[in-house]
Amino acid sequence: MPEHAAEVTAATIARLAGVGRAAVSNWRRRHADFPKPVGGTDTSPSFALHEVEQWLREQGKLVEVPLRERIWQQLSGHPAGAVTALVHSGCVLLLLRHRPGCWVELGPLSDARLARRLPHLLDEVLDERFGRDGARRRVPGVHGRTVNTPGAADLTPSVPLLRGVAELAAETGHQDAFEFLLGRHLDANPRQYTLTPQGPAELMAALAGPAATVLDPACGTGTLLGALPGADALHGQDADPDLAALTGLRLALTGPAGIRTAAADSLRADAFPELTADAVLCHPPFNERAWGHDELAYDPRWEYGLPARTESELAWVQHALARLREGGTAVLLMPPAAASRRSGRRIRADLLRRGALRAVVALPPGAAPPYGIPLHLWVLRRPGATTRPAAELLLVDTAGVEGAAVDGGRDRLPWPALRSAVLDAWTAFDRAGTVTEQPGVSRSVPVIELLDEDVDLAPARHLPPPAAEGGTAALDAVRERLDATLSRAADLTPAPAAPAPGARWPLTTVGELARAGALLLRPGGAGTAGDGAPLPVLTEHDVLAGTAPSGVLPEGPAEEPVLTRAGDVVVPVLGGGAIARVVDAAHAGAALGRNLQLLRPEPAALDPWFLAGFLRGTANNRQASSHATTATRLDVRRLQLPRLPLAEQRCYGERFRALAAFEDALRLAGRLGDQLVRGLHDGLTDGTFDPAAEPARKARPARS
Repeated sequence: MPEHAAEVTAATIARLAGVGRAAVSNWRRRHADFPKPVGGTDTSPSFALHEVEQWLREQGKLVEVPLRERIWQQLSGHPAGAVTALVHSGCVLLLLRHRPGCWVELGPLSDARLARRLPHLLDEVLDERFGRDGARRRVPGVHGRTVNTPGAADLTPSVPLLRGVAELAAETGHQDAFEFLLGRHLDANPRQYTLTPQGPAELMAALAGPAATVLDPACGTGTLLGALPGADALHGQDADPDLAALTGLRLALTGPAGIRTAAADSLRADAFPELTADAVLCHPPFNERAWGHDELAYDPRWEYGLPARTESELAWVQHALARLREGGTAVLLMPPAAASRRSGRRIRADLLRRGALRAVVALPPGAAPPYGIPLHLWVLRRPGATTRPAAELLLVDTAGVEGAAVDGGRDRLPWPALRSAVLDAWTAFDRAGTVTEQPGVSRSVPVIELLDEDVDLAPARHLPPPAAEGGTAALDAVRERLDATLSRAADLTPAPAAPAPGARWPLTTVGELARAGALLLRPGGAGTAGDGAPLPVLTEHDVLAGTAPSGVLPEGPAEEPVLTRAGDVVVPVLGGGAIARVVDAAHAGAALGRNLQLLRPEPAALDPWFLAGFLRGTANNRQASSHATTATRLDVRRLQLPRLPLAEQRCYGERFRALAAFEDALRLAGRLGDQLVRGLHDGLTDGTFDPAAEPARKARPARS
């Protein structure tokens, strides 16, 4: 076996071969020539990727391991760690970008000679792109160039990976190749990194406006710096040296802007003390007690007051202001508590008095981590020596934007609508210093009104409520829809069930039907967004709630998703609920989301409504569910249904279809009822409706 061979687990082998993990366990028991474990543990062994690939190919279970999958396995199993492998890959991609023809000469070299040749070439390119940064080494606590040139010994175990990376770059381009590898690494380690999603990043960049020089003092993986196009110089700093290196490479592969990244804590060891940036974008760490309160007590950055030990976010705000030119703009993603904690009221008051804080924007929950709370955006502008302080502060609350208040809306927030609402208000306010009030959405508040003993800047505390659900006319329309829906639900109420003879059918399972070709099984969750039109995603929530597809594909290099067709049956595999949904023509073409299983019946063998109805049986779900973890998981292959002729299946299918229509009517009635009750409560409490006025009621037609 090669000294630095990549290793894979049984789960990865199953994914490569397109089978379940149980099949891999069977292969290990039944085939004496199955590759032996080379690492891992007794309960979770690992195997050499090249041995597994060869065995699968010899058994006819695999034609070829996809290039992306092979590269990812080599990267994730790198002996020096995935981050080191990412840095090596990024360095070579940067070399290929700046020396387009060099791989013609380098590719045919042996692994040993390639490892010896690369360091000199990489050093030249890294110097061109990042410089030696000799001056920065004089800043205490700050490392030199964050992307260091790897030596021949470091590169030796990476050579097979680098050959694959060069091949991938030839197919997809240098930037997309690195984005794919970085994205897979971040997805595989979700708890290790706090990421800024693309939606809020683009909104923050738009609020900051065009800028030639940009700084992110807590840059993470560089998403914010990459969101502001057209900049000439990008400066990033992060306390994690790995993130600083990855950010530098990511940005260098994106465009021609000058890149400077540093590895150090920006509050304790500022790498850019002389910088006067046009814009600062920052998603700082939240709720840090050990941010340097004691050692930084006399730091000149605290123009607006020394932040309390519990107010680390206000330290980041003042650091951002200190690195701006006069008139420059900073946009920070902040926890909502920073707008109202009493310990920060004096600094907030001084930010208002001097005109540094220009807007506070409340985002809906699910916009960015931590996803459970509605984060704020603070828009700041460094005052000039002769600048007159602003008289008003813009407050925006996006919770009222249509579609923003979706339960668990992390992947379903309407970012185009949110972006439009925020930017429309900010553009008008920035131009005129005031803005026309939009009840429940935006208002410019006189600073003098905010300078009370709390200096509470939470937008919801100062915005007037919106008109109750669009006023009386809108609620009348809701009531009419509710009346019609209740009438329809009454018409669809199933007739009393007739007893059936107690005959027992011969049963089969979904797994047996799949093996016989009567249906196709496909798991959801694969696929990423490409450059085409946005593709809706049918999510687990959509299936459970009976709503239209509301998700979006994740960002990244395009990967083919599983697309639904009319007549497909979709089943959630987590949670233990007995749910199955038949995809109709109106919602066909959506991508299949995570934790969903698609069953595509062969029309000549299976009726989809018959299939979905029997899959929903409570006893059926109970016998096919497992409780090995904290969540109940459904093994769809174990679900049972009777062997019946197609004509008899269709008879059952019509009854199941009628039950589904009745269920949909009940769901819609519940949603309309909630909307009507909420609107009436709001209208009565905000003075919109007269409690003494009795609304006219339309007579319902009598049911026969």
